[in-house]
Amino acid sequence: MPRLLDAIDGPADVKRLPPEDLPALCEEIRAEIVRICASNGGHLGSSLGAVELCVALHYAFDSPRDRLVWDVGHQAYAHKILTGRRQAFSTIRTPGGLAGFPERAESPHDAFGVGHASTAISAALGMLEARRLAGEPGKVVAVVGDGAMTGGMAFEGLNQAGYLGRDLLVVLNDNEMSISPNVGALSEWFSKKFASRTYNRWRRSVKEFLATVPKGPQAIEMIRHGINATKALVTPGILFEGLGFHYVGPVDGHDVRGLAETFQRLSSFDGPVLLHAITTKGKGYHPAESDPATRGHGLSFFDVDTGEPVKKAAQKTYTDHFAQALCEEMERDPRVVAITAAMLEGTGLIQAKRRFPERTFDVGIAEQHAVTFAAGLACEGARPVVAVYSTFLQRAYDQIIHDVALQGLPVTFALDRAGLVGADGKTHQGAFDLSYLRCVPNLVVMAPSDEGELRHMLHTALRLPGPAALRFPRGTAEGVALEPVRPLEVGKGRVVKDVPGKPDVCVVAVGTRVRAAVAAAERLAREGIAVVVVDLRFVKPLDEELVCAQALRSGRLVTVEEGALAGGAGAACLEALAARGLLSTGLSVKRLGLPDRFITHGEVGEQRAALTLDEDGVAAACRALLAGRAARGAA
Repeated sequence: MPRLLDAIDGPADVKRLPPEDLPALCEEIRAEIVRICASNGGHLGSSLGAVELCVALHYAFDSPRDRLVWDVGHQAYAHKILTGRRQAFSTIRTPGGLAGFPERAESPHDAFGVGHASTAISAALGMLEARRLAGEPGKVVAVVGDGAMTGGMAFEGLNQAGYLGRDLLVVLNDNEMSISPNVGALSEWFSKKFASRTYNRWRRSVKEFLATVPKGPQAIEMIRHGINATKALVTPGILFEGLGFHYVGPVDGHDVRGLAETFQRLSSFDGPVLLHAITTKGKGYHPAESDPATRGHGLSFFDVDTGEPVKKAAQKTYTDHFAQALCEEMERDPRVVAITAAMLEGTGLIQAKRRFPERTFDVGIAEQHAVTFAAGLACEGARPVVAVYSTFLQRAYDQIIHDVALQGLPVTFALDRAGLVGADGKTHQGAFDLSYLRCVPNLVVMAPSDEGELRHMLHTALRLPGPAALRFPRGTAEGVALEPVRPLEVGKGRVVKDVPGKPDVCVVAVGTRVRAAVAAAERLAREGIAVVVVDLRFVKPLDEELVCAQALRSGRLVTVEEGALAGGAGAACLEALAARGLLSTGLSVKRLGLPDRFITHGEVGEQRAALTLDEDGVAAACRALLAGRAARGAA
């Protein structure tokens, strides 16, 4: 029997369906998402929970004329399927395939590119204002998850939208919000009444009439307060009403026919409206509904029938080792506290939360607050550790500088997912942390080459008088034997592979690229090429003596890092060489790192190979220098 979904090649095909077919279409979309995520991984729970919202939006609105702006984009898989990408959906998150998040270059239906939270309302309001100024038609809808509403930027957007009073529709996809509402008959009745065309016309007419009579404005204000007071008894909407929005809800976010009807009514509403929809993450797929970790973020490579992972890593990840080391530090020192921004599972802090609940803080998707909160803790003698993905710490850059580094406060930043992250792609690559942190005064920046070094560096950071950052990658650790932790000498690198006499090339490596450099050196040794390998350990302060001495010893220097070349560790080495006048001595330098472009999604090993950051790439760079093919100074 043919599926309804097989005939859907765009939103216009959705609109041609009778309303009674919409629930069946939702179930087919849900089955397709589960099937593809089982083989590709992805954000399963969020997307399953938003299927009916997505179908109803495309049924009621006319994308791309009407702009649908998704917050984060975790929940937008159904949107991709319905907007001409059904046949390509099996390629999602794979090299050369669909991106895991909305991306403007991928489809005109992706109104705004996104991968970080709390941006949709601000972006949607900007689109609405641009259209108003240009006299262009069309509605703008922002779809925001409850997690994104913990970010201050979302409320900045709400505040401005309420002040301007534009016809913006915000859909709040609420699956576990703390303002959990009373979804009862009375609440549902009020919601339908407050969304109806009749009520909207009545509201408009009453306001117009009262504006013409004596004391009319005071009467309008009294009526408005009365309606708000009534809503406050049965809904949580008074918060949004206070920001200038007309609140509708809560409504059943899985009643696709009811949602479509409500969206059609709201499409003609004047002024800013917030529709509060209650949904369930992982809806329709029991493993995703029942497992809190799954519901929170997703499943990777799982059996469709059971939801169980197809395979498990044989070794611990870097995140596992960090979490264990942090718990040990918290055990040793009661001043150590842990902070994360809605990523307890992702950063491994769930372990700390279980063992030290009073000293582990999840502040929600609020990285700026997390950093300044840590600064306040440090002011009073605590030793805070902010565990955050490299890409997300970018959101708190001013706080790093102004609230932490400027005051020299002892806050430790543990940057997970530094470097290439694979399938999550452009928005999540940890490409820039070395560059954006290296220029900040008072900040020590470290990069461990294995899990043992990670433990030493965390121990070191927690004993410094000022702030420090350490970055480590996503994925399986190296499997080294762990030693008792010890503090490292700040600003001192180490030679991890030496050769007697004069080497042919010196390779200075950072973090995870140290192992690739050593492997390349061992291969080149079999070819008769002598290579010395330096592990920087500290990108700031840089061990200038070691770098310059080893570079002069060979006359050829290769730097390799899994971060942006612009302003990164290789640039720091060039600065040190230039300051000592060594670049004019005939020294040849080749820098390997991430180029000046955003790296799309793919498999990490393939990406490293393509970017010449693996063993083959390092070996090739060394051979090129020996052959004299690298430019003098910086390549």
